[in-house]
Amino acid sequence: MSAWRYALRRLGFYLIAAWAALTLNFFIPRMMPGDPATSMFARFKGKLQPEALDALREAFGLVEGPLWEQYLMYLKHVAQGEFGISVAYFPAPVESVILTGMGWTLLLAGMAVVISFTLGTVLGALAAWKRRTWIDGILPPAFVLLGAFPYFWLAMVALYVFGFVLGVAPLRHAYDDTLDPGFTWAFISSVVQHAILPALTIVAATVGGWLLSMRNTMIGVLGEDYVTVAQAKGLSRARVFFRYAVRNALLPNVTGFGMALGFVISGSLLTEIVFSYPGQGYLLIQAVRTQDYPLMQGLFLMITLAVLAANWFVDLAYMWLDPRTGSEVGA
Repeated sequence: MSAWRYALRRLGFYLIAAWAALTLNFFIPRMMPGDPATSMFARFKGKLQPEALDALREAFGLVEGPLWEQYLMYLKHVAQGEFGISVAYFPAPVESVILTGMGWTLLLAGMAVVISFTLGTVLGALAAWKRRTWIDGILPPAFVLLGAFPYFWLAMVALYVFGFVLGVAPLRHAYDDTLDPGFTWAFISSVVQHAILPALTIVAATVGGWLLSMRNTMIGVLGEDYVTVAQAKGLSRARVFFRYAVRNALLPNVTGFGMALGFVISGSLLTEIVFSYPGQGYLLIQAVRTQDYPLMQGLFLMITLAVLAANWFVDLAYMWLDPRTGSEVGA
């Protein structure tokens, strides 16, 4: 029962944080001169009818009346999943633009984060388990050195070598321009080909951090008394490795993994720009360039909610990995 109380308590904390993010998302644009609707209207230089300005203001919750009425209208639109009309992709609604970019981001950054976390965690655990061997002597320094290079630099070098020089990888976008999206072998294979190189650059830049974190934590866990007792009892090396060492050493990496999953929604900004990949990071840059306030608000809100949700799932994972977590509530 205490575990459920812990989970609900943490959920309540994240709901309060989500409400605070919604409130900031409402007030920050209103602290700026003018309003998003007027800025949008001016950018089209007479291409929109005057009555469209009132419609845009209503869509953003900029109704006439007290601020609290505008706030309630804004919350109503958010609850309905309505974030207004995008400037950069007019007349597409913001929610449809975000959903389109989110699909590509989850495919690219999500896949890369999972691969990087899994590979780095496994290699870090092996490096700590087999200390003073070639695995521990070569892999950590090599991957840490690779991750020390600037993120965008790795992407540009990979694009130049494999795209321009060797010609074995596509140069940009998420699929061939000559193809129509659909569940066809040609389209799916094109998507995979376009995602491989950007994903590999993300993995190469991040796997060293996971590896080093897991290795250092694992070394500390291997020195604990319960691991020594398990070995003295004659338990198999595999059971000691997975049940006693890896399970406890995973806790810090699980926290980082949850944060990384949350920030997946924001996209791998620099990688998406280098490869012109139409994910959330690329959309955010377009929104800033075109002063697309509705799209920026929608993206920031999605990123915040994704990070909060990921942290809550990390709390649930902690309860499974370390049952003592839930018991701390009643302490």
